[in-house]
Amino acid sequence: MKKRRIWLLAAALIVVFGVAFAVMSDKVSVSASSIALADQGWSASFSSELHPDAIKKGNLYITDAMGNLVEAEMVLLENSKTINVPQLDVGDYKLHIKESAVKGGFLKSLTSKEISFAVQEELRKLSNAEELEAYFKQLMVLEKNSGQPGLFTNEGSVATEESSDSSSGSGSGGEDHSTTNNQVEGVDEGDMVKTDGSYIYAVSEAKVVITDVRNPEAMAVAKELAFKQEMYPQQLFLSDKVLVVLGSKYSAMPMEGDILEYRPQTVLTSVHLYNVEDPENPTLIREFGTEGNLTGARLTDGLLYFVTSVIPDYRVLEEPDNGEIRPHSYDTKRGEGLQPLPYEQIAILPGTMAASYSIITAIDLADPENNSVKTEGYLGGSEQLYMTKDRLYLTASAFMPISEEEKDKELGMSIWLPQQANTKIFKFALDEATVQFLASTEITGSLLNQFSMDEFDGYFRAVTTEGFAWDEAAPSKNHLFILDDKLKQVGSVEDLAPGERIYSARFMEDKAYMVTFKETDPLFVIDVSTPSSPKVLGELKIPGFSNYLHPLGENHLIGFGYDTKLEPVKDGEPRVVTGGMKISLFDVTDFSNPIEKDTEIIGGSGTYSTLQYDHKALFTHKDKNLFGFPVSLYSGSDSNYVEFEGAGAMIYTITPEGIDETANLLAGTDSAIEDWATGVQRILYVGDSLFTVSPTEIKSYNLETFEFENLLSYN
Repeated sequence: MKKRRIWLLAAALIVVFGVAFAVMSDKVSVSASSIALADQGWSASFSSELHPDAIKKGNLYITDAMGNLVEAEMVLLENSKTINVPQLDVGDYKLHIKESAVKGGFLKSLTSKEISFAVQEELRKLSNAEELEAYFKQLMVLEKNSGQPGLFTNEGSVATEESSDSSSGSGSGGEDHSTTNNQVEGVDEGDMVKTDGSYIYAVSEAKVVITDVRNPEAMAVAKELAFKQEMYPQQLFLSDKVLVVLGSKYSAMPMEGDILEYRPQTVLTSVHLYNVEDPENPTLIREFGTEGNLTGARLTDGLLYFVTSVIPDYRVLEEPDNGEIRPHSYDTKRGEGLQPLPYEQIAILPGTMAASYSIITAIDLADPENNSVKTEGYLGGSEQLYMTKDRLYLTASAFMPISEEEKDKELGMSIWLPQQANTKIFKFALDEATVQFLASTEITGSLLNQFSMDEFDGYFRAVTTEGFAWDEAAPSKNHLFILDDKLKQVGSVEDLAPGERIYSARFMEDKAYMVTFKETDPLFVIDVSTPSSPKVLGELKIPGFSNYLHPLGENHLIGFGYDTKLEPVKDGEPRVVTGGMKISLFDVTDFSNPIEKDTEIIGGSGTYSTLQYDHKALFTHKDKNLFGFPVSLYSGSDSNYVEFEGAGAMIYTITPEGIDETANLLAGTDSAIEDWATGVQRILYVGDSLFTVSPTEIKSYNLETFEFENLLSYN
């Protein structure tokens, strides 16, 4: 009887110990792609650090489809959380993980001890529903095991719509009218306002207004393009006599079987093509679109490309009757509604494990009525877009798994749980309207925006910030990477400006310029002429920071941003206070000794311009050295109390000699708040007249004297 009690007590202790161990032990999750290309390798990331000798001891190993051990090179990266397999033959594999591979393994348990993946010679399209479902089912298992719901919808889910020789953006050229301030010469970016030199085409809430500006003193609305209630225009292009309107459209998803009272809704990016040979009587040529939110759009040599990102409701795979998880498209030329993309138009991007699609659509506008719309779907997210005339790059955040220790630490302070992220890059070739995947890679850190990327002489360059500026335990740092045509890293400059983050960047042929900030504004000048050995040539520290850098010839840069100052704090570190808007003229003639040659401060604390987050708000007139932008003017000595003074536009003459105010087009007001309806969105010129465009009105001014000419309201 006594022995029985002892055994029962021992059994109870074992149960208690087992439950306590299960509760106390940290779960270690793994994130890895199911697809890799033979010449690009494969990697897996863990939420906890691995032992340095885990590979050597055989605690991590790979087997082939027959279960045979594979003698493959395996490398544990510096962060101790990521393994990389540089080279594998084509085939199916499994990574096996022993719990002893993880540091502190006694108190940690693996959510997955086997990870399956396939190595392909080149990107292969799907062949059937089973392959697509297998992808999402594997993703759901990894998501469930990670204990982080929605983990894989994070990759590429942040919608950050922008944005030959990339040394200077276009914005005026030698034409007699403005063009959009584009990043890459010859590659037009979609914008809310366009002009052909006779008419201005502008998005105004849910319509597009075409205004005749041939007589600036007697402007007139030529036509208003109205859309169905669920369509909201966002961006415009002009290609010869074709007006392209891209917008968001809400639509009910197609459903099989009985008609239900409620059908799931989805967001589409819709494209309307109009013949504007006679702008007063435009005719709709065609309408088509793809599912998802717009990532970006470009137009070059009459070819329109746009990219959307969509997260399908893949959890329907858990239901008895599986729903459709392919992205949809439609085309009025086909005379049918939304249709799922054929499987042969869908591929899994290598190195990705995302619950989202990037959909690339292209059409040649030379014959918009009859040319085919070509659409390709790729499993893998997209946030930023960079494009030249023959190459397209998409990027997505690759979030690192979070350990249980990090969860407990962060959630104890806040419900907000930031994640470290690297950047995945996907490269595509453009040949007419055909898009072909070329290569992919992952670089350390996160991109700021499209100006963080550039291609020159076949090399791709990018600047990133790793970590968070506010994290004193692990200060942020900034990097520049140079990749070859296969996206293999050939050079880098790393660990710049610890504790700061990138606020703006610009590449100008063989030079790179980068602004970081925490208390002062360091402008880095980096020589990238030798891709294998880039180096910092000079650094300038000044108050304030620039959000946007614009080239001025070969030896000067214009920075648009904010003025700042340090205010003392009793018994604490001084705090940074943002002041008025700041324009800086940087002279980089001596690359090793950049100087801030001139500055201009506009308004007080609270003053801002849309240019500080949207480069397309910059007006330029190259021949006249004019630069302009919308401004909302506030007065205030600090951010605790600001007062709205008025809004409008400012025009400056900027040359290598300095910055001079040329025209103040700000309108004072007695109102304490801004009026969005009359707030200036864009500034442009046609001939000898300047125009400011607002959601409900256009104003014209003489381009020589800047005297007011006329006001046209069209609300």
